[in-house]
Amino acid sequence: MIESLLVANRGEIACRVFRTCRELGVRTAAVYSDADAGALHVREADVAVRLPGTAPADTYLRGELVIAAARAAGAGAVHPGYGFLSESAAFARAVADAGLVWIGPPPAVIEAMASKTRAKRIMAEAGVPVLTAGDPPLIVKAAAGGGGRGMRIVRSLAELDAELASARAEAMAAFGDDEVFVEPYVEGGRHVEVQVLADAHGAVRTLGTRDCSLQRRHQKVIEEAPAPGLPEGLEAELTGAAVAAARAIGYVGAGTVEFLVARDGRPYFLEMNTRLQVEHPVTEVVYGVDLVALQIRVAEGASLAALGPAPGPGPEGHAVEARLYAEDPSAGWRPQVGVVRELSVGAGGSWGRGRGLRGGGPGPYIYGPVPGAAMSPPSSPGPQIHVSAPDPRLCAPVPSRRPCLRVDAGFAPGDTVSPYYDSLLAKVIAWAPTRAEAVRLLADALERARIHGVVTNRDLLVRSLRHEEFAGGRMDAGFYERYLGELLHARGDGAIAALAAAVADAQGRSRFGGWRNLPSQPEEKRYRSEPDGEEYVVHYRITPRGLEAEGVRLIEASSDCVVLEVGGLRVRYDVSAYEGLVHVDAPSGGFAFTPVARFAGAGVLDPEPGSLLAPMPGTVVRIAPGVEEGCTVEAGQPLLWLEAMKMEHRIAAPSSGTLVNLHALPGLQVEVGSLLAVVITEEPAS
Repeated sequence: MIESLLVANRGEIACRVFRTCRELGVRTAAVYSDADAGALHVREADVAVRLPGTAPADTYLRGELVIAAARAAGAGAVHPGYGFLSESAAFARAVADAGLVWIGPPPAVIEAMASKTRAKRIMAEAGVPVLTAGDPPLIVKAAAGGGGRGMRIVRSLAELDAELASARAEAMAAFGDDEVFVEPYVEGGRHVEVQVLADAHGAVRTLGTRDCSLQRRHQKVIEEAPAPGLPEGLEAELTGAAVAAARAIGYVGAGTVEFLVARDGRPYFLEMNTRLQVEHPVTEVVYGVDLVALQIRVAEGASLAALGPAPGPGPEGHAVEARLYAEDPSAGWRPQVGVVRELSVGAGGSWGRGRGLRGGGPGPYIYGPVPGAAMSPPSSPGPQIHVSAPDPRLCAPVPSRRPCLRVDAGFAPGDTVSPYYDSLLAKVIAWAPTRAEAVRLLADALERARIHGVVTNRDLLVRSLRHEEFAGGRMDAGFYERYLGELLHARGDGAIAALAAAVADAQGRSRFGGWRNLPSQPEEKRYRSEPDGEEYVVHYRITPRGLEAEGVRLIEASSDCVVLEVGGLRVRYDVSAYEGLVHVDAPSGGFAFTPVARFAGAGVLDPEPGSLLAPMPGTVVRIAPGVEEGCTVEAGQPLLWLEAMKMEHRIAAPSSGTLVNLHALPGLQVEVGSLLAVVITEEPAS
């Protein structure tokens, strides 16, 4: 029996594994880099061991340090989570050689699937359909990893060399292996995968399908189980192929076989992930299982037969998961850094400040009306929130017949999002008897969430879930290529939210907290919406008779809550002010504003014309060939690449002209706004 376990990972997956360990009575140990010294996963573990440094290559990718940490913590097993060393056969072998239990498949199995090129050969020999390279469009992939890193779409052979170089560099940084391969890019395909579970006694089972077609930068954003709208007979074909794949390599543990389903319904093997998937919660919820508990029990030698009866006819209900990232989708998915001021997800209604658990409460994974919450839920609560680790038997019942929410979080209020790692804040999962109900619940929960301090993809997630193509189950992997522009449109109620911010500010500045002491002359305040930069100018007057603003009536106000009546509708706005930032939350979503001084810009020096500034903190990884001071560049031409949060970000020339200054050098660490280069545009001859 495993008595203690170290998780060789960080963030929400470490917290997720710790939760199951606590329920099984297994002691837990964490590892952490210097940047993660105060992270939530460190606080959640029984003990934690420092890995000196910040970069993944110096910390979480150092297998020998992780194994030394396990020994120091007295751990008897290592769970790799996902990413980092989770699919490293060498690390798995080193763990076993150290006398520790590896929570995952045997090293030889990982090795067989670690290289996607080798995996495709094995699958073809086992009769699983695979793709072979041909004419463009093509996709370049990292052979040793996933998560969208090292992936590039090539639509012209003229782009191939540059994209190969970029993919290799990103793959090396993320996985320590620069091997890449090329295969056809199937337009309009769906990403469908099968959850596999196998024991060391030869039993292999599948736990249905998941659809993961909504992706940005080849990384999944919204996932669901079961995959909707599959042609008749396709699910049986996919699960049969997944079982054949698992048996072909002697798989043991939890794994996932991923397929690309073309428009004509034909499936093709993509890869086999020899680890737990990020999206595993949707399978747990519809099948009523705890996959982490099953991983541990299988690693202890248990058989699937001993863990519970064979699965029934299929999943119950439907589950949808959305990944909440600290990123700006309107700026090329640019990762965001900063302090998370608040992170809370309510359920079924706007209950006001404090209702629903917040990150850092009894657990990082459940938010909602459960015992111990700061305030009790209303008498008619919304969807039930359940403690999401079900009975660790294979076929435990789904916890509730009522719609419910689950949140797996890696951050809590006060935690800092750093530039060194993935920017995933949390995963929000909704379960309901039908797909339509689950999608509706998830969209509503995200819209009502209170997320302060960092820019996130929350609004994009809500709009994606409500898009008619997704709602109808007709989405494919090209969803964001087609609809991103319309999904990023500005909301129409920003002016009213800015007015609520101004009124709350005025109330806060009132000496005795009453309107009688406020000046009656017209007030003007300016706010800039983040991250789109739209500026709102608010004109209003507060008198003893109330608020005077066109089309708006003030019902009540305090420094943190304003109720306004607009067009006959009464709406509550919760206002939270932080240093230099104001958040306004309403049932229709949240806004972030930066107060703008009336004479903004005074004493501030504008950057030199043509300056190219770093859009994010990161490290300059390389300069484009031929780019040097004095060279001529074209608008949009790649000049250099920054690495931030394990992804490469291309920095292009803002205009055509001459590169007169190049401050960036490979290896240089830069902050937001650092000067990288200066391009001077020559005036046309008159």
